[in-house]
Amino acid sequence: MDIDVRMKDFFLDLLDKELSENYFFHNRHHTLYVYEKALEIAVHEDCSEDDKRLLAAAALCHDTGYIKGKLNHEEESCNLARRFLPDFGFSNLEIEKICIVIMATKIPQKPQDKLGEILADADLEYLGTDLASSEADKLFQEIFAGNSAFTLLEWDAMQVEFISHHQYFTAFCKAHREPRKQLYLAEIQVRLTKSDY
Repeated sequence: MDIDVRMKDFFLDLLDKELSENYFFHNRHHTLYVYEKALEIAVHEDCSEDDKRLLAAAALCHDTGYIKGKLNHEEESCNLARRFLPDFGFSNLEIEKICIVIMATKIPQKPQDKLGEILADADLEYLGTDLASSEADKLFQEIFAGNSAFTLLEWDAMQVEFISHHQYFTAFCKAHREPRKQLYLAEIQVRLTKSDY
């Protein structure tokens, strides 16, 4: 079996086995989505095959830290990358590059390089698609599972604050995701003005 396929299966299985069922958003589905989107954006950004492999590993690892808990999950994801990626042929130097890319997903996003920009965009790419509302519902359920006092009104206000300050980094997402993201933001703002909660 191809080593990259084995790597993908390994990290998805890790999430399936170790992740709390209360992670309605940060789960196998999201990781696979980010993995696919990162590689799609990488094509548009003219990445080399070596860079795509680093990016693939970062995407697969980027939320594994949630198996240890929400707090500092990016750092925990890096710890798990250091633990498991040598088994898939990555050198220590490559793994440290991968960890820099993983840390680009930490909010507020501050990517240090091109691969970090791609992964940061892939992580929030859904905001500029027709999936924005359904994915936001999953994220609300996840937050609500840890805080039953959290309301939809608070969630929408939080979304407006976050999306208003969010920016995409890659030319692809700026051109193809930003316009739909702005429409989604407007939809939430209209809902807030109506106060239909």
